[in-house]
Amino acid sequence: MLSRSFRRLFLTALQDAFDDGHLRVSGSLQALSDPQAFADHLQPARHTEWVVYAQPPFAGPQQVLDDVGRYTHRVAIANQRLRDMDDGHVRFRYTDDRAQASQTTMTLDATECIRRVLLQVRPSGFHRIRYDGLLGHRHRREHLPRCRHLLGTVARPERVDDAATSADYRDRYEALTGCSLRVCPRCHNGQMWIVERLVGAPTRPRIVDTS
Repeated sequence: MLSRSFRRLFLTALQDAFDDGHLRVSGSLQALSDPQAFADHLQPARHTEWVVYAQPPFAGPQQVLDDVGRYTHRVAIANQRLRDMDDGHVRFRYTDDRAQASQTTMTLDATECIRRVLLQVRPSGFHRIRYDGLLGHRHRREHLPRCRHLLGTVARPERVDDAATSADYRDRYEALTGCSLRVCPRCHNGQMWIVERLVGAPTRPRIVDTS
C-alpha cells in the first residue's frame, strides 16, 4: 500500500508541476512539452509496481548524514585518537556507548590492531561511494557539460599543484616516511642512481623428453 500511495502522490505532483509551468522539458525531451505527450509518457509508470521503503530516522536526518559521513569521508581511525605505541601494543581512545558515551582507552596487540583496521579496507572492485544519475561514472563526462551549458555556468579550472607534479614516488615516499630512497641503505652516504633496467627473460614451456 505504501508503494502505490507514494506512486500516486509522486505522479500527481509531477503532473501538477507540468501543468503549472514549473516543470519544463527541452533538448531530446522537447517532444514531451506537449500536454498529451507528457500524459502518455507517464501512463506506463502508473501501472508499474514501485519499490518504496520509507522510515523516519530515530534521531532525525542530521544523525543519518553524520553516520554516513563517518564511513564515506573518514578513515578507520583518526590520528588524534592514537595515544601510544610501544612494546608491540597500540593504545587508542574510543567512545564507550555502554558507559553513557564516555571517552576511554583501549590497548591492543599490534597484530590485532592491524587486523581490525584492515577490516575497513574495501575488497578489490568495491567502491566506497557509488554515484548514479547525472554523476554516474559512465555518463558524467557528457552530462555535466550539458548541465553547465543549460545552467549558464562555467566549470572551475582544475588546479595544478606544481610540487605534486614535479615530485616522483621517491619524493613522496621520503615525505611520508622520512627515509630517502636516493641514499644508499648500507653506507648512508652514497647516492642511488639508476644505471640499468633489467627486463625479465620470457619463460618458455619446458620440453619433455619423450624418447
